[in-house]
Amino acid sequence: MIEDVVSVETPGNRDDVLRILKRTGISGVTVTKDGELVGIITRKDLLRKADETQLSLLMTSDPYTISPDDTINEAARVMVENKFRRLPVVEKGKLVGLISIADLVGAIAQMKFKDEIKSGFTKPTFALWEDTPLPLVGRIMEISGFDAIPILNRESILTGIISERDLIKHAMIEDSVEVSDLSNGTDDDDWTWESIRDLHKISFGISKVQLPDKLVKDAMVKDVVAVPMNADVSECALKMKRSRVDQLPVINGDKKMTSMLFDRELIKILIEN
Repeated sequence: MIEDVVSVETPGNRDDVLRILKRTGISGVTVTKDGELVGIITRKDLLRKADETQLSLLMTSDPYTISPDDTINEAARVMVENKFRRLPVVEKGKLVGLISIADLVGAIAQMKFKDEIKSGFTKPTFALWEDTPLPLVGRIMEISGFDAIPILNRESILTGIISERDLIKHAMIEDSVEVSDLSNGTDDDDWTWESIRDLHKISFGISKVQLPDKLVKDAMVKDVVAVPMNADVSECALKMKRSRVDQLPVINGDKKMTSMLFDRELIKILIEN
């Protein structure tokens, strides 16, 4: 586990969380109050709740935790079954660390599993055209549930990968002012307190996380690391760790992409062994 956990204190600022995720590249931060763990905020929370600024409404409250004495096999089981990417490690009510899928992948890289990834670890996927607008990519990623999507050019050649990490890297805070008209449409010309009330308008600020209006080819990772279908589990885990990626395109003998290998699928080997 990681002992030096990146956390934010509530009540706090959403913008601080966004800056942390941009700077570190991590996928989520723990939320504490008076030193006690109260929640977790992830990249998905910021992208799906773009208008929300309060940490208490952004975070997942009372997150599932694990003990430092539990095994990595148990951690993998909990993450796979609940679709978590990280687990706070708590001892006697105190947050003492964090274990993530990336940490488990690092462990798998050292365990020399020889199982080939084509034997149940890869997943079908879809691709997007490299001239797709970035805001549309974000919406497609939200609807599909995929954390990363391969990008193709006009010749159907793989030219890059776009992930949630890349979306957060390019996200920005957009502030605007909106006006709410509370008038009841009266035509009364008399200047009374009632008519003033009826013509009342309220201006209020709106702050939201926005993706810039640029093409996905300008935001994607272009130096794509791919693996063959007969690659073994630990070899792929090592490539993920060294490249700091959550997924690898899988290619056939003709070097055409056939599927994707996601880290959340890779850690299933810890449940089976």
